[in-house]
Amino acid sequence: MFGGAPPPPSKAELEAQEAEASQGLKMATATCILLYLSPFAIDYIRKLV
Repeated sequence: MFGGAPPPPSKAELEAQEAEASQGLKMATATCILLYLSPFAIDYIRKLV
């Protein structure tokens, strides 16, 4: 507020942030797929037993 804008992030910081965001998206996608397929897996296992 009184000190002006913060300094821009360094190239290493930007790369680290991009890697973290990419990993987060991959984990979210994997979680969505797992949650979508879990009812089918439960039904399949119940039919085997």
